[in-house]
Amino acid sequence: MKKSCDRSFRSWLFSLFLGTCVVLTGCNSQDENLVNSTNNNDTLKLLYWQAPTILNPHLSTGLKDVEASRITLEPLASYDKNGNLIPFLAEVIPSSENGGIAEDGMSVTWTLKQDLKWSDGTPFTAADVVFTYNFLSNPNVGATSAGDYEIIDRVEAIDDYTVKITFSRVNPAWNRFFIGASGMILPRHIYKEYNGENVREAPANLLPIGTGPYKVVEFKPGDVVIYEPNSYFRNAEEIGFQRIELKGGGDATSAARAVLQTGDADYAFNLQIEAPILQQLEAGGNGEVVSLLGTLSERILLNFSDPNKATADGERSNIDNPHPFLTEREVREAFSLAIDRKTISEQLYGITGEPAANILLLPKEYNSANTSYEFNLEKAQQLLDQAGWKDSNNDGTRDKNGVEMKVVFQTSVNPLRQKTQEIVKQGLEAIGVKVELKSIDASIFFSGDPANNDTVEHFYADLQMFTTGNYSPDPSNYMKDYKCDEIPQKANNWVGNNYSRYCNPKYDQLWLAATKELDPKKRQAIFVEMNDILIKDFVVIPLVHRADVTAISNRLQGFDLTPWDRNTWNIKDWK
Repeated sequence: MKKSCDRSFRSWLFSLFLGTCVVLTGCNSQDENLVNSTNNNDTLKLLYWQAPTILNPHLSTGLKDVEASRITLEPLASYDKNGNLIPFLAEVIPSSENGGIAEDGMSVTWTLKQDLKWSDGTPFTAADVVFTYNFLSNPNVGATSAGDYEIIDRVEAIDDYTVKITFSRVNPAWNRFFIGASGMILPRHIYKEYNGENVREAPANLLPIGTGPYKVVEFKPGDVVIYEPNSYFRNAEEIGFQRIELKGGGDATSAARAVLQTGDADYAFNLQIEAPILQQLEAGGNGEVVSLLGTLSERILLNFSDPNKATADGERSNIDNPHPFLTEREVREAFSLAIDRKTISEQLYGITGEPAANILLLPKEYNSANTSYEFNLEKAQQLLDQAGWKDSNNDGTRDKNGVEMKVVFQTSVNPLRQKTQEIVKQGLEAIGVKVELKSIDASIFFSGDPANNDTVEHFYADLQMFTTGNYSPDPSNYMKDYKCDEIPQKANNWVGNNYSRYCNPKYDQLWLAATKELDPKKRQAIFVEMNDILIKDFVVIPLVHRADVTAISNRLQGFDLTPWDRNTWNIKDWK
């Protein structure tokens, strides 16, 4: 890389630091020194247009928070792109042959690497794994990953380097726990005083202590994270950089430009950019677009509760207040028919996506062949007519029993998502639905903050759109998100991923059956049936099977995407 690129980046980053100093007190020359001390060959520059706001992945639903946390925190193991489990904190992967997997399907035993240390020099032991489970399962903590661990009866430290996980019932998916992005281990000695309602006061949420290759030395939520090598890391001599600068803010296009055209950065996160623009930027020659068509699907969730009706204490979207029209299947089907997935996919996503008919996409054997999608405005209007929703007052909006068919459609701030909103709005208004568009900053939308009404958990709107997918080849965690007991409400401190407030006892029974079934073929059939229920009942409307798209500079080596973890999962190998 040319020295001018390094000077350009320092100037650019320093100007953003100055912008922060205008707003915050306490900024001093240290910020300038942090920027000006960088060396182009020793510094990795990461751009996140969705800036992280917390570095405890168990307290956030945002991918940007989890990805930033993954640089410092580690799970026991993670899956590579070929579906192989790779040990991180574990010494070996449990198997029936080595005695790690119990024959009765009731437990799994992990052997941990010895002599590992946290970034403050404290030894890592099995007690940290036990504590992480106790932390996640404590309802007063309100961990966003709590539901993933419900099937566990207990986690025990057999000795300092052996952990036994016992399940409350037969469980074929022993590989769901403490694996990948949702399984990062927390240090007991740091969080033991914050294992309750005071958890969000923990200093380690902003300056985490981890076992990973790098440690955080400075964090300004919504702005900048600075990392330096963890001298206690097990392979410290192999670390590729003396410094990592993760800069947040801006937008996806400017982040891509900084990597692909100007060479001012090495990596740009989550590039939801129109395909023609992305191709034009890549022609700049300083980097390449790297994509993986994995598990992600951009989808629209429909709210089964009323976002406009409040309880006595002011809570909206409460399960006791059903939605005035989205609880009708004919209406939900009409909404689906009015959405032009083909145009969204071809004009906006191009080679980085394709129309989706399912939400369970990988592994391939779980991708149902029983579903389809259709764009048919005439059929949509007929369904609404049959359901009694007609424009009785000639104001252009359908109504019934004095209720106007008006919806608020929300998503995060992103030009691609706003253009998708416009296409969806055009289709819905063509069938007589009044649509108000709302866009929320990603740092708020995905924050998991129980005090903020604009999070995905609160869902104070009729429709909301975002991307997610299963981060394990076993889809149990992912598919449980539509169970009745996963509905976030004020009463449970907004914990749970069933944002739609959908409740179907049959679906719950199928999920429970899948978690007990030891026959892989029968289990596959159950998950496919669960996907089909959600699609055919129009609980969720898949839009695009979306590639995970990033940009990396020509100088970056060792970058390796996997659909089963965050992009920074192997940052120890980046050079």
